[in-house]
Amino acid sequence: MIDLHCHILPGLDDGAQTEEDLLAMAHAAMEDGITTIVATPHHMNGSYENTKGMIEKATETANRLLKQKGLDLSILPGQECRLYGELIEDIDKGEILSLNHSTYVFVEFPSAQLPRFSRKLLYDLQLAGKVPVIVHPERNQVFMKKPDMLHDFVKNGALTQVTAASVAGKFGKKIASLSLDLVEANLTHFIASDAHNTTNRTFHMTDAYNVIEKEFGNDLVYLFKENAHLLIENQHVMIEPPERVKKKKFLGLF
Repeated sequence: MIDLHCHILPGLDDGAQTEEDLLAMAHAAMEDGITTIVATPHHMNGSYENTKGMIEKATETANRLLKQKGLDLSILPGQECRLYGELIEDIDKGEILSLNHSTYVFVEFPSAQLPRFSRKLLYDLQLAGKVPVIVHPERNQVFMKKPDMLHDFVKNGALTQVTAASVAGKFGKKIASLSLDLVEANLTHFIASDAHNTTNRTFHMTDAYNVIEKEFGNDLVYLFKENAHLLIENQHVMIEPPERVKKKKFLGLF
């Protein structure tokens, strides 16, 4: 199993802080059935500025440590970019790291808003030959209230990644419900952990896939797992036509 979103590289952001943390997360990942992790340190989120070269070097160091410890886990380089105005310029400078050097780039919105330039920047990313993947939209307050806005982004070429812990109910019922709504409406294309540690922000990948299998059947589990493989191989992922999230009934009324 591949985990496309994980903060396992020590000392770069709010994830692992030490080599011991990295090893603990590696053990937890393997126990959850994960064989490959894409490390995605924050970039331009608060005080974190983790450029391409920094992440590549840290990934090499982490893989050497895993090999020394005899752990059968591979770490690939990636980055979680908060949307900012100079993103395209920094791509041209070679400072932005796509997921395993593919055309797919993780983009993160602020948790409480969507910047006014979001639509244009996602469009410009595609013009630059990149495929924007919006991370954890189910935890964005705007998308929670107005999922049609996410539908519009997906319809216009963006992909999304939902957090495994969200699907598994670890962030509450509302976020779990929206996560399943996004799955049902073909508004997400990847499930990943966004793990930061082994306590309150751990992997839950198996838990999430068990929920998806129960709710939607094994075909969707296969789609999400296969899409992760296709992404790291820089191939076209499987995409179903996006639909709008169905409005919920309340006391029998819409």
